[in-house]
Amino acid sequence: MAEPLRIALAGLGTVGTGVIELLAANRSTIERRAGRPLEIVAVNARDRARNRGVDLSPYAWVDDMQAMAQRGDVDVVLELVGGSDGPALTLARAALDAGKAFVTANKAMIAHHGLALAEQAALRGVPLKFEAAVAGGIPVVKGLREGAAANRIERIYGILNGTCNYILSEMEHTGADFGEMLKAAQEKGYAEADPTFDIEGVDAAHKLAILAAIGFGARVDFANVEATGIGEVRAADITQAGALGYVIRLVGIASLDESADEARLLQRVRPCLVARGHPLAAVTGPTNAVVAEGNFSGQLLFQGAGAGAGPTASAVVADLIDIARGDSGAPFSVPVEQLEQFSPADPGNRMGRDYIRFTVNDRPGVLAEITAAMRDAEVSIESLIQRGRDHAGGEVLVAMVTHEGPERCVTKALDLLNGSPSLTAAPLVMPILAD
Repeated sequence: MAEPLRIALAGLGTVGTGVIELLAANRSTIERRAGRPLEIVAVNARDRARNRGVDLSPYAWVDDMQAMAQRGDVDVVLELVGGSDGPALTLARAALDAGKAFVTANKAMIAHHGLALAEQAALRGVPLKFEAAVAGGIPVVKGLREGAAANRIERIYGILNGTCNYILSEMEHTGADFGEMLKAAQEKGYAEADPTFDIEGVDAAHKLAILAAIGFGARVDFANVEATGIGEVRAADITQAGALGYVIRLVGIASLDESADEARLLQRVRPCLVARGHPLAAVTGPTNAVVAEGNFSGQLLFQGAGAGAGPTASAVVADLIDIARGDSGAPFSVPVEQLEQFSPADPGNRMGRDYIRFTVNDRPGVLAEITAAMRDAEVSIESLIQRGRDHAGGEVLVAMVTHEGPERCVTKALDLLNGSPSLTAAPLVMPILAD
């Protein structure tokens, strides 16, 4: 048996302890597949005295997390601390600078600093791996980087946040409104006490930026991911979508717009209407799913648990097995110096259908005002439904579905209605996901 792969583990939360448990439970299987033992030699966490339910006595305790990168008995530094900057980023830079392989589940850090870390890893000739940073236990990073490597990826999209998916699918199932289901998600542990990153789409945007980089051989460009969360989705929208044959899901979509002289990258996270027959419509609860469309493979669906100790630990250990085998590979599918810098695409070029919900005063002429704005912006209306009063104050909901057309026309129509006293709230626009 070859010499063991020696691991320093920073972070002993649910995923860190899950890694320890997985390495112990599947030791013989992992050793056979890796061709050598995987051995944790040092650990670090904020609270040394806390009982984590695992035996930490076999490992050296390192009080200074950054010192892990300098240890001579460490081959791989595994970071499970979290945060886009701060100690996690300092550790990543120190580990790579010291010539250590680096494995992380930190999506925020990779979305913000992945390019610089990949450049540093290439300079030092060491692996940088982050399978667990996107969609937990689903092997979508490996699937795109390796399994679909022969394909030109045309579009990547999916449900990338389990908290939002739980809330939306439970709103669909129970008829409850957003606030009630957010509270339920927090009680079940699916949402944090401060759920902002989840419900505003930031978490999904981190993951989408990483997937787009891998799928399109692009430089990671989180700054140009447009994110809209689910806080404005009402139970009435869920009901109306259902009547039209759709469900509502928060979907991240990345695609190349090649209509101009140069290809441009569109990256968006938005609540969308998804046809009931679409694979994503059946994804409920805190589950993630990613669809990649290759020019030869066709549609590939990756689905599974997007978080949790077991699934995330599984992805982490899969990276460690790759390193033990000597399988490194470029972090973002092609050598870092070959990654392309795409300009952001103009969302107005998107061709598609939209669901638009207006909250308006219940008075004559409102529908005529809305339809006139649509006419003047050259938006063709497929269907229009007015619901009864939504509030005691006399507001009503008007929902419409547009025919396919350029998004810039919808934007123009809403600009024409901006400031209208007939509207009591900003309209909610949700794209209809094409098959």
